[in-house]
Amino acid sequence: MTYANSQPVGSRTSNPSSGRAVYLVLGMHRSGTSAITQVLALAGAALPKNVMPGDEHNAKGYFEPWRIAIFNDQRLRAAGGAWDDPFIFPYRALEPREEKRWTTRATDLFDEEFAGARYPLMKDPRVSVLGPLWRTVLDDLGLAARAVIPVRHPLEVAGSLAKRNGFPVEKSLLLWVAHMLAAELSSRDIPRAFVPYDGLLSDWRGQVARIEAAHGAPLPGLTAASAKAIDGFLTQELRHNSATGALARVPRVGALTAEVYDWFQAAARDEIRPPDALAAATATLEKMRKTLGIFVSPVTSDLAAARSDLLEARQIAAFEQNKARSLEAQLAALAAQAEDRDRLEQSLDRLLDDLLRER
Repeated sequence: MTYANSQPVGSRTSNPSSGRAVYLVLGMHRSGTSAITQVLALAGAALPKNVMPGDEHNAKGYFEPWRIAIFNDQRLRAAGGAWDDPFIFPYRALEPREEKRWTTRATDLFDEEFAGARYPLMKDPRVSVLGPLWRTVLDDLGLAARAVIPVRHPLEVAGSLAKRNGFPVEKSLLLWVAHMLAAELSSRDIPRAFVPYDGLLSDWRGQVARIEAAHGAPLPGLTAASAKAIDGFLTQELRHNSATGALARVPRVGALTAEVYDWFQAAARDEIRPPDALAAATATLEKMRKTLGIFVSPVTSDLAAARSDLLEARQIAAFEQNKARSLEAQLAALAAQAEDRDRLEQSLDRLLDDLLRER
């Protein structure tokens, strides 16, 4: 079987020197990125040190490096954008010296979060639109990159974003287009697998086989025990929305979204289509950016600043709470050990008294 785009196809070729390989989960928010990330983690890839916890919108967890997500939000704002800016693609480069400073920060942060792991696993949809920065980081670290891109129906993604963020369907579809185009472009020259979200839930073993074939390497820790854990994780509870209606009927952006979705559906069926087939969609999005971006991007950037600050405050508070709970547990364990030691000493004292009386 031939796997779509399973070999490097771009002019930039990774030349890893460390023997390590990083798994990149790319694509759009609410597209199944969390589900595939946990599958890869259970199969042996290493999650970062500080992982974003679950909430009412994703009870099983996001498996996202919250410190890296905050950094990515800051970098997007530095260029006047935000994760929910529909015109965040293509990549907005900064002045070379400033770009280098951001790259250095990203490198240090990656090292802190993954601490030399053999198979780091990084999932943050923002990495898709910041592909050039993060690919530079990984190349500088001598890390081979392997991409996994979940493919979910755009209207299901829009339904999820409507519940969580209150976004209108047109905005959500444009966001889906921008993130998917960015994910495709940033992974064009590395081994990658396009995974249908429905297929992941119905037959994850088949999808893992496709991932391994596309990457040319087995997952590092897929065992009978981890397979059982994956079976327990991938339940129908992960499906919160079903697509209703036709994309083409959505005003202004439906036809564009349908065109891009058709390409990714084919890739998820292992049907090879040239990346150049997405050029027209990229050009259409760019025309819309030139017309509307000046009204949209500044607003999303300002809102992103407030959201990022709130996220950072929440994550720091959660981190401190977890640390406090850990310290309390350690203190309780020490207290229990002290009580056991006191009881032992009392028993020894009684035994000694008994021996002395017998003499």
